[in-house]
Amino acid sequence: MAADTAYLSLRGVAKSYRDQVAVADISLDVNRGEFVTLLGPSGSGKTTTLNMIAGFVTPTAGSLVLDGRHIEAVPPHRRNIGVVFQDYALFPHMTVAQNVRFPLRQRKLSRTAATAKVREALELVNLAPFADRYPAQLSGGQRQRVAVARAIVFDPQLLLMDEPLGALDRALRERLQTEIRRLHRDLGITVLYVTHDQSEAFALSDRIAVCNAGLIEQLGSGEELYRAPKTLFVARFLGESNIFEGQVVNGHGEATLSQGNLHLKVSAAETVDGPTGALVVRPESMGLAPPEELTSLVEQGLNAVRGIVRELRYFGSERKVWVEAPGDRIILVSCRPDQQLTIAPGDPVTVAWPPSAGTLLPGGGATGSNSPAPAVQHPVTAGAATTSN
Repeated sequence: MAADTAYLSLRGVAKSYRDQVAVADISLDVNRGEFVTLLGPSGSGKTTTLNMIAGFVTPTAGSLVLDGRHIEAVPPHRRNIGVVFQDYALFPHMTVAQNVRFPLRQRKLSRTAATAKVREALELVNLAPFADRYPAQLSGGQRQRVAVARAIVFDPQLLLMDEPLGALDRALRERLQTEIRRLHRDLGITVLYVTHDQSEAFALSDRIAVCNAGLIEQLGSGEELYRAPKTLFVARFLGESNIFEGQVVNGHGEATLSQGNLHLKVSAAETVDGPTGALVVRPESMGLAPPEELTSLVEQGLNAVRGIVRELRYFGSERKVWVEAPGDRIILVSCRPDQQLTIAPGDPVTVAWPPSAGTLLPGGGATGSNSPAPAVQHPVTAGAATTSN
């Protein structure tokens, strides 16, 4: 998306506090009516970026353009941006209706018009019967909805949401995710959302920007990020991954990644510059077979690794199996319970997958120093191992 057609455009936005870099270099385009999420671990620059857009933090460098207007020097109350904070920031001495009316008072809307707007906003979030209650009389989910109503009551150009569901229990978070999706659809408002919860980002977003160390590592739909990660950080941060690192040789029709006596085939479409790489394979792309089928599977063109089952766990719709392969590698396989072999811890087994199931990425510490914990973890042993040594 070109910067001159984007509804919200960030170019080279950075923020430093003395010697500390909070945001290194963020460039992002958001279309009108789009729901985009900034996803990443704590300290990745998500909230600082949101606060620079809102006007609460002044950028050290870069440009911020909203609907064709530069807003770097525009004070927060003149940006026409709604903000929902993690702690909701409601006024405890005001009723629900008074909290929602507050932005309209700041804009000097007439009493009659303001009353109508407050009623409309509370109806949108299903809180009209609670208009005369105070925040202390509400549940956490109700307070969150009051904060949303206050943020949308003045018809903002852009809605910013900073971890708005972080303090709620899982069941309530999922219910409110449904309400946020409904509001976004009904209002057609542009939303920039911040979270560290990947399931929340996947459930809500049109596109997701994965942030790390003040940069955007990758931007795309949830499916694009999960199925085709472009960096090891994204592969490890989104879901679970088996990662094999080694030497890469490109051949005719396919590439080969070698790690010790393990030689894995990769689709010809997967290439990297340089002699080393990292092969990322999602657990659900792998299957299990009896140990004696290894040779047959290799002859069929599959990657096959023999190992010992170390742990099995049942998760309703899937069963996870941790297999210890030669070289102390731990491989995680996820399969449907009805497709599961009759196996138990200690049994030999073959793990197999097609060359097209893997994604080949540059190796050699490409993720930087802020990478999350290893992607594949043994559920029992401390200091869990990845598939690479």
